Amino acid sequence: MNTSIVIADDHPLMLRGLTDFLTAKGFNIVGSAQDGNSAYNLIVKLKPEIAVLDIRMPHKTGLEIAEACKKNNLPTKIILITFDKEEELYDKAKEFNVYGYILKEFAVEEIETCIGHVLNNKAYFSNEIASYLNRNLNNKPAELDSLTKAELKIVKLISENKTSLDVAEALSISVRTVDKHRSNIVSKLGLDNKPTSLSIWANLNKQHL
Repeated sequence: MNTSIVIADDHPLMLRGLTDFLTAKGFNIVGSAQDGNSAYNLIVKLKPEIAVLDIRMPHKTGLEIAEACKKNNLPTKIILITFDKEEELYDKAKEFNVYGYILKEFAVEEIETCIGHVLNNKAYFSNEIASYLNRNLNNKPAELDSLTKAELKIVKLISENKTSLDVAEALSISVRTVDKHRSNIVSKLGLDNKPTSLSIWANLNKQHL
């Protein structure tokens, strides 16, 4: 498991703690930075598989780096670490294809799980953030009524972070059928085609499934 990672945080202790923790877990920390510009330059130069970024840093925020990576089609997947639970920031993170969004106080506990999800092209965000956002989204989305029973089952499994292969096995259908269902679900829910959109939506609406 030699996943290449760049870490950026303007708090030296946080930066060292995460670097030491991930190195001990066998990850390859190829670079670290204490401000946004340096972090972005490292991502451009080293093209790591993953960048773990503090959302608030001098010169460039984690979100601005995510936006620049998206605009320039950089392959690095972004994980943001934050104290912020604001929905607006979270929506922006989704817009810029951020794969992971974890709260600072749980960073060391959750970072390994988060990276595991991200490497499998799955979104991951702190339970704290999910439950906070759910409290703000207590109304059942009307779009759910447009889904068939089979589609609802699939969305429920996706909300449990199951892959298409897991879903296919659980429902005894082919992966191709699952993918066909997924694309129908995405279109019924009015989501975009980003790989993480459906899993984020399913997680946020878990309590209605």
